[in-house]
Amino acid sequence: MKIVLVAACALIDADGRVLIAQRPEGKQLAGLWEFPGGKFEPGERPEETLIRELKEELGIAVKEPCLAPLTFASHAYETFHLLMPLWVCRRWEGIVVAREHQALKWVRPRALRDFPMPPADEPLIPALIDLLGG
Repeated sequence: MKIVLVAACALIDADGRVLIAQRPEGKQLAGLWEFPGGKFEPGERPEETLIRELKEELGIAVKEPCLAPLTFASHAYETFHLLMPLWVCRRWEGIVVAREHQALKWVRPRALRDFPMPPADEPLIPALIDLLGG
């Protein structure tokens, strides 16, 4: 089975809320909410992937020392297996804007369960609740 590597990031604002993004129409799992990030490009380190994806998707600049690894998800989809490390980021430059997603929301960690997410994203929520509380 093919293994797909995807880096994800939990951006955390000053109020302890986490950013989630809604997958756009026309993409696989459209309408579901996810943590920003994306697929690794050949030769990229995970941190480089996140820095690039956050710039492309949200228009923000993140420096590598501001990324802290938290946990990962390993999920078998029908046609591939997804391995998705999750980083936490509390500092970035610029204003977060939806460049590729239908919508963005800042939510309390416990409220993440109120938003339908891809199966691979759901196991990441407990680690965020442990880190941030409610």
